[in-house]
Amino acid sequence: MILSILLNDQNFNFDTSNAKDISIPLRFNEEQPSMYDVKRAESTAYKGDGFVGDTRQGGSCNFDQITLVPHCNGTHTECLGHITYKRFSIHQQLKDSLIPATVLTVLPENAMTSTDVYDPKKKSDDLLISERSLRDGLEKIPKEFLKAVVIRTLPNDLSKTNRNYLKKNPAFFSLEAMAYLVKAGVDHLLVDLPSIDRSNDEGKLNGHHLFWNIKGGQHQEDQNSKVNKTITEMVFIGDEIPDGPYLLNLQIAPFVSDAAPSRPLLYPLYKTSEKD
Repeated sequence: MILSILLNDQNFNFDTSNAKDISIPLRFNEEQPSMYDVKRAESTAYKGDGFVGDTRQGGSCNFDQITLVPHCNGTHTECLGHITYKRFSIHQQLKDSLIPATVLTVLPENAMTSTDVYDPKKKSDDLLISERSLRDGLEKIPKEFLKAVVIRTLPNDLSKTNRNYLKKNPAFFSLEAMAYLVKAGVDHLLVDLPSIDRSNDEGKLNGHHLFWNIKGGQHQEDQNSKVNKTITEMVFIGDEIPDGPYLLNLQIAPFVSDAAPSRPLLYPLYKTSEKD
């Protein structure tokens, strides 16, 4: 099905059958990405009162019990409830459905050669996504396509789909980079990293605080906090998906929680004068 959308007086078409899924399929009990050495997401057949939920074990149907930690076991979307005392729920805070988005590829740089800062202080083996790298790729993008930004880091390979991030520190965003995204009006940030902040940052999560406009070191939202903005982590953007404009359908499980497993879908956009 071909649909049209009007953005800033320009008509775009998109094909509903041509969605690019950038979630990482969660293979229970098998290889999967992990953070903080959290136990793998598991699926086991439910057993009780003489019933077994596995047709291979004589059960009448498959009936699994699932255990996972959304923040650590794969692609997930989170809201400001991740850092607040108040228990905000992602299924209530995510209001947008079809979101103009831009895919951007960046090369993280050695933190010590960058003028950007971080808190806690940078370390010699840190890799930063800098303000410069974002500005170079986004400053000429029409504002309506900055509603959502999808960041692909280099190098880009399939190991991101099952990587143990404790074995090698992943890249993270400098404070200037996060401030730039906020100023640019980004409401939905999607990254192929386990966190926008450094893995071990003394629990400060300053990038998250900047994005949701909650004072550093505090867990109390106020009238200026950005309650409907989201961060999606651990996506995988294959090389076959070029940088450029898309329409994002950010699908989430309706968990009453600060985060939930998610399935971001990207629809390539074509101006009405262009051929599909």
